[in-house]
Amino acid sequence: MWTLTAVNNLGILYMDQGKLDEAEGMCQHKKALGPNHTSTLKTINNLGILYMDQGKLDEVEEMCQWALEGNEKALGPNHTSTLETVNNLGILYGRQGKLDKAEEMYQRALEGFEEKLGYEHERCRRLRRNLTVLGVHITRNEKI
Repeated sequence: MWTLTAVNNLGILYMDQGKLDEAEGMCQHKKALGPNHTSTLKTINNLGILYMDQGKLDEVEEMCQWALEGNEKALGPNHTSTLETVNNLGILYGRQGKLDKAEEMYQRALEGFEEKLGYEHERCRRLRRNLTVLGVHITRNEKI
């Protein structure tokens, strides 16, 4: 398991360095655990980000949907890993011009992250900025 974690981390490092072919190779190695293992799902999510950086938008949606379905089953719909994938789908849909779908994903991610991390968390602020870019007026929904 530690070896697979190192492979994943090396893949992320390659992504950060812009070595996208090497990163893709590292991500492909991790699939050995099975398609629904949480480590595999994390790698699939990372592979989706890599494909987004490469402009392979059809592959991004496939990877993100796989990761989303698996994370929802394994971790639940409001786990931070699930919400990260929801956010990635929002980014993808925004880039594809599917603004209604992007808004839906960003709203879902925002609600979940606000519940988990609090309204003022940086991740929540970024999501509110993303929604504002889409032209969505944000109001703070406080629970009484």
